[in-house]
Amino acid sequence: MSIEAKKAVVIVDDERSYTQLLADLIRENLTCPVFAYTSPLEALAALPAIDAAVIVTDYFMPQLNGLAFIAQARAIHPATPFIMITGNLDLLCVDTLSRVAGLKIVLPKPFGVRQLASEIVRFWPAGEPVPVIEAARQN
Repeated sequence: MSIEAKKAVVIVDDERSYTQLLADLIRENLTCPVFAYTSPLEALAALPAIDAAVIVTDYFMPQLNGLAFIAQARAIHPATPFIMITGNLDLLCVDTLSRVAGLKIVLPKPFGVRQLASEIVRFWPAGEPVPVIEAARQN
């Protein structure tokens, strides 16, 4: 038996096919709404209407990098945790990342979808139904 979460996961990554695949895989592993955006500006425009539990963002994106996106998104959702994904972790300053308010973890690409799903569950807001599918919990 699974419980449908009311809160949502938001994914922001400029690589369209990757973003759609990631959203589909999260939907297969977690019972919650998933909103996917390939533009950080479009995501920011949509965020006021979304009850976001966790926001997953890429670092290197046109228009806004992941840190600028997090700063602006926190003005909309100040308590929401962020997970950053990047294919270029070696180009980022770990000390800078550790001081970003709301940023909980940085996952280097490639990563397993179960790893991401598990991090989403780990940072899911306390008191909210955790969106775990029974089959995923047993594996």
